[in-house]
Amino acid sequence: MVKLKNNNVVQFVFVVFLTFLLFSRCGTSKLDITKIEGKQIPIGSEIESNQKVVSFIQPYKQHIDQELNAVLAIATETIDKSGVWQSPMGNLFSKAVFEKGNPIFEKRENKTIDFVLLNHGGIRTIIPKGNVTARSAFEIMPFENSLVVVALAGEQVEELLQYFVNEKKPHPLFGISFTIEKNNTVSNILVQGKPFSKETTYYVGTNDYLANGGDNMTFFKKGIQRYNLDYKLRNILIDYFKEVKTLSVDSSERVKAEP
Repeated sequence: MVKLKNNNVVQFVFVVFLTFLLFSRCGTSKLDITKIEGKQIPIGSEIESNQKVVSFIQPYKQHIDQELNAVLAIATETIDKSGVWQSPMGNLFSKAVFEKGNPIFEKRENKTIDFVLLNHGGIRTIIPKGNVTARSAFEIMPFENSLVVVALAGEQVEELLQYFVNEKKPHPLFGISFTIEKNNTVSNILVQGKPFSKETTYYVGTNDYLANGGDNMTFFKKGIQRYNLDYKLRNILIDYFKEVKTLSVDSSERVKAEP
């Protein structure tokens, strides 16, 4: 009797061990994906046909539309982005960035922005004659770019100017003026009305995309120091529109090209 009980116990333990081993192997077996399928589920029409969803969204939509359509300023004439070396929209945009960004930079760092450089491609539309709204700012600057100030040595400013000449685009400029000679060199450089000095450090306002070397503006990545002002360019435009009330074409000559 004793031997039989012992055999039964041994058999029971052996069966449990085999079961545990089997499930352990199954649990750790590797599964391979052999096929992935997907399908497009249209939801636009379903949402529009769902009156409960429409009723829920409608108050928020009305509030947003009211905010975006509020008139902030009046444009006395159409302000476009066309031009060889500069454009009316570029002049307005860069001026807005300087005038709204410089007081913040001065307060935070006890320094001033010397000049502003943005990219022509970043301006997505024009300002038609008539009412200028917050929606206008979103259409001009649909991106989430923010204002950055980069401290550049004189050598990098020279690179910046040569880049401008080589690009042959009306990139927005404010605070700096110069002449492009027939041989594509730059002369008569003035920063805030003062002669350019290669030994001076200049604080240049731009956006975070360009500060990271976007549009091949690699000179910004060589900057001595970078200051993030956490001020979106779109919000700069909105605040500028509210402040000036009336917008007109700025045709001041910032870049002069020798014939």
